[in-house]
Formats: sequence, structure tokens, C-alpha cells
Amino acid sequence: MAPATGFPTSSPPVSDPPATDALEGSDLALRWSGQISLTRRILAVNIVALLLLAGGFFYLDSFRSRLIDSRVAQALREARLIGEAITAGGTRRRDELVVRLAQDSGVRVRLYDNRNTLIADSRALGVRNFVLSDPDKDDWGQAIARFLDATIDTVVGAPRPPLYRERRNGAGWPDASAARDGKIIAATVWRAPDRTPVITAASPIGDDGVVLTAVNARDITQVVRVERFRLGMVLLVVTLLSVLLSLFLARTIVRPLRRLARAAVRVRLGRAREVVVPRLPDRRDEIGSLARALSDMSLALRARIDAIEAFAADVAHELKNPLASLRSAVDGLGLVSDPALQASLLGIVSDDVRRLDRLITDIAEASRLDAQLSRATFEPIDVAALLEGLLGQREERGHERGVRIRFDRAGEGPFTVLGEGARLERVFENLLDNAVSFSPGGGLVTVAAASDRDTLVVRVEDEGVGVPEDARETIFRRFQSIRPEAEAFGQHSGLGLAIARTIVEGHQGQVTAEAREDRLAGARFVVRLPLMRGGSARG
Repeated sequence: MAPATGFPTSSPPVSDPPATDALEGSDLALRWSGQISLTRRILAVNIVALLLLAGGFFYLDSFRSRLIDSRVAQALREARLIGEAITAGGTRRRDELVVRLAQDSGVRVRLYDNRNTLIADSRALGVRNFVLSDPDKDDWGQAIARFLDATIDTVVGAPRPPLYRERRNGAGWPDASAARDGKIIAATVWRAPDRTPVITAASPIGDDGVVLTAVNARDITQVVRVERFRLGMVLLVVTLLSVLLSLFLARTIVRPLRRLARAAVRVRLGRAREVVVPRLPDRRDEIGSLARALSDMSLALRARIDAIEAFAADVAHELKNPLASLRSAVDGLGLVSDPALQASLLGIVSDDVRRLDRLITDIAEASRLDAQLSRATFEPIDVAALLEGLLGQREERGHERGVRIRFDRAGEGPFTVLGEGARLERVFENLLDNAVSFSPGGGLVTVAAASDRDTLVVRVEDEGVGVPEDARETIFRRFQSIRPEAEAFGQHSGLGLAIARTIVEGHQGQVTAEAREDRLAGARFVVRLPLMRGGSARG
């Protein structure tokens, strides 16, 4: 680096990388972050923030440059004033004036004539205010400080001044040559052996020569080192706190997530009955919500598994009875020769086959019902019109055992719900079949529809024997049936009310069995469905 005169210049601007390089870098960062643990990512994010704080070291280099520029300006003013004072004092008191000026200003003063010959030196006159430190004689603390100075200067790219060395005559000093030849005030920044700045400045002394001043600005290096130490201590404390807080944050996030992940793995391995997913009741944040959601999901999965197993057991039991009867009848056909007995056995076989066909049909529908409802597209359905159409069809088919059906429509509605028309029709068909089968001959079945605030209420009432209070919930279970005594065995699968409840609950409604308050006997089934509020169909 050539000797710098005047003030330092700024470095050229650095161009921005292309946009494609930035996009590729972001994709690479995303792929990299997905391959490391959450704990390390939290630490990395906080350390990146600390690295931004460490950018204060770059500010210290700028701070040092401003201090040096200020001292250069001061050295130029001192050189000019000293030159003017020596010019005014003349040659008679020149040495005395050099000593006083050197003592007052704290700089080393040297005078050179026009032939670059040294004619006066404050150091030779006994003023030893300019003494450079020998780095080989400094303690280990100063050695570490110089090493840190060199390292940080290399990292921040700080300019490196030339090494200060004594010159034999004035021609060896670039600022003295510039002052003598151009009659200007010039200054140069040098680097002492202990890496402290040395500032020299020269000013012309009329036509007789130049005055050269030199000062070792150790105070600048000391100020920068103190500030650097303070920043380093702050950075160290903040780093320790950040690491501790990051580990604490990672522990509060990662540990519960690992517990949930282990529980989920055990559920996936088929051990759902043995797994207790932690609910984390003390956590009121997103982790706690996730834990409780997973726990509820595992409980729902366990309930679904239990229901499937119970359904499979019930199916096996229900199929076993007609199969046993069918097998007995088939075996008996080969043992009897009486045509009447054979005809009776063939009738049993026919009944059992129809019963099996009905069972298999209802079982297939019940097993597919949940999945079909979850995929169904709900549309606005006018339940009153649906009931009127359903009752009209039954009217055309004629009255079974003379049982009449009456429809009571309370008010003008509204009676519109969001649902699947075919499924809702199946619900009311099942309830009507059930009411007609329990009604005595010539009895009356009443269907009433009314709106109660945001709910549509449909009641189906018969004049039969009613439903015992302890059976009003069990009759909605699969394969649970309480049939009239006069009805032939095996005419119903016991899935009708279970299918009806599944469909109603799939429409966010309820279906219950009640006793009639207006009669001593009779049953009432009540269906409650949410009324449509002008929303769109659900998919």
C-alpha cells in the first residue's frame, strides 16, 4: 500500500448477485433446514441473529477510521501552526522554539532545509515524547491484543498502512517532499511495530525548508480495543443467554413433540389399545392443543376399532342363527321322505335364504354408510315436501292392516335443511315402517313437522305398545330389535333404527324415542335437524 496523503477514499460498490442465485440459495436453505433437528434449527436462527450483532466489529473499524481522520486533520493544523511559529521566530531562537513547540504539542518536530538536510530535531534536543513500543518486550496481553487486531482487520478488510521506519533525510518522507515541492501541507498515516498508528505531517517554512511532525496515536488503538472488549463481552453474555434460552425453548417444544411422535408411532404399529397419548393439560399453547387433538383422535380411533370389532362379532352372531337353521333344514331334507315334511323344510330354507339376503343387504349398507355420508354433497332439502311425497307413495300402495297415516304441518316453515334427500327419505321410511308394524289394525300413525328456532322437529307417533323406558336407547344399537309378538321371527334385521340414527347424526341432527303424553300407550320418535341458514351445500 502506498503512503496515503489526505483523507482515505471509499471502496467501490459491490454489485448484487443475480436473482436466480438468490432463489437457488433459498431452495438450498430450505432443503438443508429440513434435514436437521428442530433444536439445531432454533439454535441456528438465534446464532444468525447474534452474527448480525457481531457486525458491530465492522462499525468499530469505521469508528477507528473516523478517529484517525480526525487526528490527521489535527496533525495538519499543528504542522501549519508550528511552521508559522518557526518562520516568525527566525533562525536565532530556532532550537529553543522547536523544544517548546514539541513539549507543548506532544509531537516530535524536525526541520529540513531545501537540500533535505536535518537542521533541527526535538528528540536530539532532549524532548523524548515520541518513543515507539518494542513488541518483543510487551507482555502476553499486548501480544493477544495485536493478534486480535490483525485478525479482525483481516476479516473486515481494513486498509493496512505502511510500516513506519526512520529516514536518513527529508527526501525519504513523502509528506515532507510534497510540502517542499508543492508548498502544501501534507500528512501520512503509518503503522508502528506494535500496530498502533503513527501520523506524520509536513508544512513549508517560508523558502527555508519544511517542518515535519510525528505522533504515535496509541490512544486511538486503546479506545478501539476497549470498545471491542466491551462489545465482545456483551456478545459473549448475549450468546450464552441466547443458547440457554434456545435450549429451553427447544426443550419446551421438542420434548413434547417427541412424546407425541412416539405415541403416534405406537398407534401406527397397531398398538392403539395400549397407547395413552399425553394430553399435556398444563400447556395452553399450540403444543397443548396439538396434544389434546391427537389424544382425542386416538380415543376416537380406539372407539372406532372397538365398534368395528363389536359390529363384526354381531354380524357373525346374526349370520350364525339363519345359517344354523338353514343347515338343519338341509340336513333334514335328506332324512325325511314325507312330502309334507319336505315342503315344510323347503319353506324354512326359503325363509332363511330371504333372511340372509336381508341381513347381508342391511349389513352392507350400514358398513358403507359412514364413508358415504362423509363424501356426500348436501343440498337444500324441503323436508315437508319430502314427507308429503313419501306419504303419497304409501297412500298409492294402500294401507297395511288398515293403518292410516296423517301428516300435520305446523305453520309455513321454514322446513329446509342441508342434506342428502335419499338418505333422509330412508330415515323417515324406516320410522314409518316401524310405526306401522307396531300399530294395531286400523290404528293411526301421525307425522308432524314444525320449526323450533334453528331446528326442524319431525315427530312420528303410533298407537302401539310403546317402547319401555330402559330400551329407548338400546333400540338404536345394531341388531337390537323389540318386535310385536304377532310378527313372524326374522322379518327384520334389527339395523333399521341404527341406520336411521347414523344418517341423522351425519346431518348434525338427533333422533330419540319418547313416550306419548296424550295416550297411555304408543311410541313417539323425534328427529331434530338444523335448519338451513342460507348457506351453500356442504361437500
